[in-house]
Amino acid sequence: MLGPTWAADSASLRSGAFDPPRQAPELALKGSNGEELNLTSFRGKVVVLGFGFTSCTDVCPITLSVLAQARKKLGARAADVQVVYVTVDPARDNAERLRKYLTAFDASFIGGTGAPERLAAVRKAYGIAAEKKGTGDSYSMAHSSYTYLIDRQGRLRALMPFGHTADDYVHDLGLLLQQ
Repeated sequence: MLGPTWAADSASLRSGAFDPPRQAPELALKGSNGEELNLTSFRGKVVVLGFGFTSCTDVCPITLSVLAQARKKLGARAADVQVVYVTVDPARDNAERLRKYLTAFDASFIGGTGAPERLAAVRKAYGIAAEKKGTGDSYSMAHSSYTYLIDRQGRLRALMPFGHTADDYVHDLGLLLQQ
């Protein structure tokens, strides 16, 4: 994967930009909306792609709250933004559990799950690390905590590290929505 370059001025993306942009690896997962989840179905929209799990108590709910705030701040433009959240914990996160969890943040968010091997291949394609910590039913998942911004043509445009604000997302999504 080509690494992002870091934007410096306010007229450019606040997240790490992929220069040049490249096609985002495709997904073929079970969606929390009951349909097959693939990125090509969102052509024409800007996609925010994240990875996490429903039992997460810190990073995942913060990320999803920030994304929900950003969608609210985008107003009518949010109709052209799709948040996709792929589980790193397929043992617990079936489609229904993902749906309930994600819609608590924003009804438009769609989750992705599937067989562990398929999810591992998606993580590998996106450079996402995930590791089970602990044993039994009380385990947790350590995982990469950034999101990808994918433009209307399905190209990777930016990598947003954890800790950015809703305003940072609004800024970068606004730029991508203009294209």
